[in-house]
Amino acid sequence: MKYKSQAVAKPYFIAAMGLFVAQILFGLIMGLQYVIGDFLFPHIPFNVARMVHTNALIVWLLMGFMGSAYYLVPEEAETELHSPKLALILFWIFLVAAALTVIGYLAVPYATLAKITGNDLLPTMGREFLEQPTITKIGIVIVALGFLYNLSMTFLKGRKTAIASVLMLGLWGLAIFFLFSFYNPHNLVKDKFYWWWVVHLWVEGVWELILGAILAFVLIKVTGVDREVIEKWLYVIITLALVSGMVGTGHHYFWIGAPEFWQWWGSIFSALEPVPFFAMTLFAFNMVNRRRREHPNRAATLWALGTGVMAFLGAGVWGFLHTLAPVNFYTHGSQITAAHGHMAFYGAYVMVVLTMISYAMPLMRGRAANSNKAQVVEMWAFWLMTVSMVFITLFLTAAGILQVWLQRVSDTPLSFMATQDQISLFYWMREAAGLVFLIGVVTYLVSFFIKGEERAA
Repeated sequence: MKYKSQAVAKPYFIAAMGLFVAQILFGLIMGLQYVIGDFLFPHIPFNVARMVHTNALIVWLLMGFMGSAYYLVPEEAETELHSPKLALILFWIFLVAAALTVIGYLAVPYATLAKITGNDLLPTMGREFLEQPTITKIGIVIVALGFLYNLSMTFLKGRKTAIASVLMLGLWGLAIFFLFSFYNPHNLVKDKFYWWWVVHLWVEGVWELILGAILAFVLIKVTGVDREVIEKWLYVIITLALVSGMVGTGHHYFWIGAPEFWQWWGSIFSALEPVPFFAMTLFAFNMVNRRRREHPNRAATLWALGTGVMAFLGAGVWGFLHTLAPVNFYTHGSQITAAHGHMAFYGAYVMVVLTMISYAMPLMRGRAANSNKAQVVEMWAFWLMTVSMVFITLFLTAAGILQVWLQRVSDTPLSFMATQDQISLFYWMREAAGLVFLIGVVTYLVSFFIKGEERAA
């Protein structure tokens, strides 16, 4: 760790991992509710478990991005963070707001939560992934503005690198597109149209800039490859990601009442979306093959390589499987969508945050890397999580294909619930794979507490 203020990343990373565990636990609860309908009912209904599962995912990834930025920007700018105190204050505001929101989801009915948090004054609640009370959304905006002010001041007073510039562009884009969560038109078509400006333009737009910047930063550190080479790759990747991702938003407009031309635009540009992820995979392996030094943190290198591969498979290949309009006509909203969502989020965003934590956490604790013994355990965690996620994706894909056939293509289609009974075996297998994933997460956490020979940073 080169700058003292980089240490503010540590509480963000710790909180992110705590919320990650919570997200997985609620995912397992949901998985059981698919096959045991009254599991934990009425204490944790399915709709509440789903809200906590998806909201915890978003919040812990944002925590991870914020921690990564607080670590990365001072080092790239070659200057201390503008205000470490502000970073810590905003951390506690964000963490407390997230905790209170989850307690609200679990403690009171959602309609009651809307009433007591002032949703009548500015209605924003009730939309998938954006269920947060209006007061929480306002808090997120305040935290984001403080966060961006802190980083922008640091960026402006120091060295301007391509990596820091791309990261800042992604973070500002993240904040700007979140503002559409406050726009809640009565017309359902307009509502869905602009809803995707948050959901899609985050995960298939500006978040990809954050992903590219973090991955490039870690690869420079662990490989020693010239910055100019890595930055050229980064520019190509983010250009492809922005062009394909922004126009590719159209693949969500197929069936919501938007103009018919979106079926062509959405299909063509969505078909291009795997290209930046394939480029990212080539980038990661190319840089590691050209490395000029053997970095002691082999686990971080493994996570960086895994990010490229799994992002390409989850976001690229599984996204392409059902993104063309003639295919999506049958698969829309099926378990194939869930399969793509799970592997894409894991490959692109979960893994890059874990990559950054794996690289930065030992440095913030005064050593270049964790002990060899700890790294072996961490690499076991990598394989447990990654292989189990592959199986989760395959089981959901199989469930989705059977669901589409039985419910939507067959000459004698079954009802939704009858179809769910027919594919329950895949849900059980998905649940088993989810348990292995949880074991992988716990193993990852344990690896940071294993003692052994240490090298000073």
